[in-house]
Amino acid sequence: MMSNEFQPVLGEPSDWLGDWHPLVEQLGSANGLVALSDIAASLRAAPVQNEETLRAFLADYHERILVPHELPAIQRAYYHTTRHEVRELCEYDRQLAEHAARQPFAEASRRVGQTELLKLRPLRDERIVRRYIEAVERKEAHAWHTLVYGLTLALYSMPLRQGLLGYGFQTTRGFIYAAAKPLRLSEKTCRTLLEELCADLPRAVELLIAERAAA
Repeated sequence: MMSNEFQPVLGEPSDWLGDWHPLVEQLGSANGLVALSDIAASLRAAPVQNEETLRAFLADYHERILVPHELPAIQRAYYHTTRHEVRELCEYDRQLAEHAARQPFAEASRRVGQTELLKLRPLRDERIVRRYIEAVERKEAHAWHTLVYGLTLALYSMPLRQGLLGYGFQTTRGFIYAAAKPLRLSEKTCRTLLEELCADLPRAVELLIAERAAA
């Protein structure tokens, strides 16, 4: 059974992320990462044309991409970083390439990940940062955005649960608000949709962490 400690009120991220909110907002926002149409195409989902199709698309995204792929990738990168396992991190990066190559937003993931990784250059005294950057420069790694996110969380000693929740929340929020203007969604509708879609996110995160602990 989950502790109430990890069942935040999904109203505003600052309410439950506290001082970590600005970092997670910067790293986890989907704004500029991928277009709704790109992910919808990869999921073979109906085009996002109204509130109903947006809800269906995001539910599908949670079920088929966010929970089974993105959150585990963040978690694994986090643990490789805390253990200074740069070789294992680069190997996992290459393993993800086969799956990512089938996604129309793979290039966007690489672009954003490499941009964020280069922002860590001031931390080059951190061995894992230096070696990961060098591997990317030699084209031996790709710096997928999820891996760079997990790496950054670990470097800044952010608790993993909050980081995973923050990524899921901010990415979903980014998609909703990116669609809000063209679909003419009200602020109330956006907030309601966000809370509805993220209602099961704390449980998914807790199960992921529990699976890792039991392994």
